[in-house]
Amino acid sequence: MHPVAYRTVSVGGLSVFYREAGPRNAPTLLLLHGFPSSSRMYEPLLARMAASHRLVAPDFIGFGHSDAPAPGAFAYTFDHLAEVVDGFAAALGLDRYSLYLQDYGGPVGFRLALAHPERVAALIVQNAVAHEEGLGPLWDARRAFWADRAAHEAALRENFLSLAATRQRHLGHDPDPGAYDPDLWTDEFAFLSRPGQDDIQTDLFYDYRTNVARYPDWQAWLRRQRPPLLVLWGRYDPSFQTAAAEAYRRDVPDAEIHILDAGHFALDTRADAIARLAGDFLDRRAARGG
Repeated sequence: MHPVAYRTVSVGGLSVFYREAGPRNAPTLLLLHGFPSSSRMYEPLLARMAASHRLVAPDFIGFGHSDAPAPGAFAYTFDHLAEVVDGFAAALGLDRYSLYLQDYGGPVGFRLALAHPERVAALIVQNAVAHEEGLGPLWDARRAFWADRAAHEAALRENFLSLAATRQRHLGHDPDPGAYDPDLWTDEFAFLSRPGQDDIQTDLFYDYRTNVARYPDWQAWLRRQRPPLLVLWGRYDPSFQTAAAEAYRRDVPDAEIHILDAGHFALDTRADAIARLAGDFLDRRAARGG
């Protein structure tokens, strides 16, 4: 059993919190979290995969235990989050890694991959969208917010940052809600309720429109680089459609795709299966000398 270490490192004068487990000389898996979670969402993988991999999971600026400066002091854009994570990787000497991308981790991770393709050994995508068909009906109101922020911001804040929405992100359409620990969403809602979080998260979600605009660039990178790609998708996700999982095969025809009986945060209920699938995938890539 490899213990998990809880550390901070300074990046550009900001304190970045991260969790780390596994041997320093093992292949590195850099895990990038979703909204409104933090590196905490990866604790199940750190407990299950650290025997043969070095797992490193930072909290984005504005999330978890990392610094959360006010929007007036830090521009909450995905470009800026990616810059900090790039600096974080440099501070830890991570020059070769596989990426595990979930939700907001997708836009951050794809920016890293395009900036440093030579560093990316493999990709694991779990409910992180890079194709338009992944954005279902829930996104109609969100697109309206992007088109006219002033007219739609109050309604977006009321729903997007609510306890009900935080709970629903986990449960989705899962027919077995009793499988979920309520601490998952009550802890996240406590985080969202901290002073300043409403402004931080609203600014960042307004910038999410830039991710949709970059989907063609990410798809072109996938077609050009053809990285080893594992796609894991929780079928009960209320926000990201399962069609998005299969869409990755258009760009990487030999992608390995698994649709799981799970929600948006599939590790909530399928940690054993995901650890097995991810571990086997990374081990096979390593055996081929990747």
